Amino acid sequence: MTEHVLVEKSERLLILTLNRPDKKNALTRAMYKTLATEIAAADSDPNIRCILIKAHGDMFTAGNDLADFAAVGNASSAPKPEDANPLLPALAKARTPIVAAVNGRAVGVGVTMLLHCDMVYLGEDASLIAPFVNLALVPEAASSLLMPLRIGHARAFEMFVLGEPVNAEKAVNWGIANRAVPAAELHHVARATAIAIASRAPASVVATKSLMRDEAALLERMSQESGHFLRQLKSAEFKEAFTAFSERRPPDFGKFG
Repeated sequence: MTEHVLVEKSERLLILTLNRPDKKNALTRAMYKTLATEIAAADSDPNIRCILIKAHGDMFTAGNDLADFAAVGNASSAPKPEDANPLLPALAKARTPIVAAVNGRAVGVGVTMLLHCDMVYLGEDASLIAPFVNLALVPEAASSLLMPLRIGHARAFEMFVLGEPVNAEKAVNWGIANRAVPAAELHHVARATAIAIASRAPASVVATKSLMRDEAALLERMSQESGHFLRQLKSAEFKEAFTAFSERRPPDFGKFG
């Protein structure tokens, strides 16, 4: 448990609130562990019929805490299994429906996790940014499989490789989210939807979600992505990208062939 993820159980909902607003809700290992543990436990809790993920502060999440990336990249030893992000397989295996309420910016894993949510609501101020290649990394959370399926290859490649923001209206039109609503109404609308889902026949809902997903394919793609991701964290390209980010300058990848 971490104070940076608030856990509430109410009205047959599990409500997970990212609560690190002073750091733009950048996700740490402890936060990933809490999210993964709670999502996995919900599947065996008969009192939980839907999960709602939201955030405090002016943005959903800035993505993975870059200090964690740098620590893995600078480590002299090979990454251990426990270094892997536990949230990703938890999302792939989840049987309980998940609703997300995204306010402000969602960056990196803040975008890719939405592909595992069953309904997504965006504040009208929201923007989605997937800057993996800008950081000399690769997409994760099976998003290299799910994003092209959701929005098409050309749009997915644009999001991943150019890393430019996608606003709420475009994200809805592309099919990443269900609706964009005024920011002041976002959490109310998302919670009402989660309650509506929780009121449906539970076995039917779980079976429907399961039929719409291929868990084995998601886990296999996550494994492939992880191998590329870890190699990139150890690369000179990532070192240049991280240094440039720290120095507030554009990275120079011209020297890499």
